[in-house]
Amino acid sequence: MKLSRRDITAGIIFVALIAVFIITVNAVTDAGGEQELNIVRDAVKNAALTCYAAEGAYPQDLEYLRKYYHLAYNEEKYLVHYDAFASNVMPDISVVERGKSAP
Repeated sequence: MKLSRRDITAGIIFVALIAVFIITVNAVTDAGGEQELNIVRDAVKNAALTCYAAEGAYPQDLEYLRKYYHLAYNEEKYLVHYDAFASNVMPDISVVERGKSAP
């Protein structure tokens, strides 16, 4: 069976469309992951700010925020670094997805 030029062109276009679809799905997935990181970071920051506003001091650890300010996030998926330098200085907060390196 001999393929016509039209069949070959259609095959090339089909493969190109599949490639574009895969690239698009990967880009959307990566963007969603970054949004999730920002949501977790904002949740920790907001809990710390709420604590500061209510008590006049930032908490020394995440456990305090979990216990008294109901901070919750997927601890199996995200690793939160919370470094409280002093009770009157905003803690350094960073979030990374477990199994991935920091950007």
